[in-house]
Amino acid sequence: MDTTARIIEKRDLTDITKLFVVHAPLVARNTAPGQFVIIRVTETGERVPISITDFSRAAGTITIVVQEVGRTSVLIGALEVGDTFLDFAGPLGLEVPLPEEGHAVLIGGGFGTGAVFPLARELRSRGVRVSSIVGARTRDLLILDDLLASESDEVHLCTNDGSVGYRGFVTGRLEELQDAGAEFTHCFAVGPMPMMRAVAETTRRRGLPAMVSLDPLMVDGTGMCGGCRVTVGGKSLFACVDGPFFDAHQVDFDEAVARLMTYKEQEDLAGELAGLGR
Repeated sequence: MDTTARIIEKRDLTDITKLFVVHAPLVARNTAPGQFVIIRVTETGERVPISITDFSRAAGTITIVVQEVGRTSVLIGALEVGDTFLDFAGPLGLEVPLPEEGHAVLIGGGFGTGAVFPLARELRSRGVRVSSIVGARTRDLLILDDLLASESDEVHLCTNDGSVGYRGFVTGRLEELQDAGAEFTHCFAVGPMPMMRAVAETTRRRGLPAMVSLDPLMVDGTGMCGGCRVTVGGKSLFACVDGPFFDAHQVDFDEAVARLMTYKEQEDLAGELAGLGR
């Protein structure tokens, strides 16, 4: 079996967000919704965890979405069809626990929209009703809502500036839908930490079970560095090996937000070296 990880398709989603379809049959063969891969581009480069957007065991492919926010992500974004990754390790993390019935609402913020697609497809295959809420600052930053629509019963777009869909945050649309009679039984959210924290607070107040992906905390993706340690339900866990999905109502978000800032100085420096404004 081919053990290389070769890019067979590339698509620009925004000016700084790229979608790659990678032929990586060994990874695809064992992948489940909610998992991620670790990528390395150069021998001396860092290893970065990337959520899996889609996978096909039959075709042996993994789809990922990369947003150029630092030096390594810029290097990944510069790769073209035919190029190979030095390392493409996975699948890593635990499969997200999904219900067998009910009405699930999936919430994607920014490039986190890609990470909820495998959940939507698996839920639909189980006969679960799926509503998706996709948010971004403006319509130009919305991604993959068309892909998500293919596995959702309904999709609701949200933009901060009102350039398309609901004007406001995803949590505002979530509450609006519930007020209108939507009988959601489960919620899953992936996106920036402030968005996931807001989802946790909103769903707790509404009594709606919710899970969030703490992938923004991950550094090396194996639990060795301790950079993604987080307290969930009073227990110290690691986002990469014990997650990345956790019960949103049990996450200590004060700690998670503080830990997210741990390497901000280094990340800003990497962004400057890559020529990115941060």
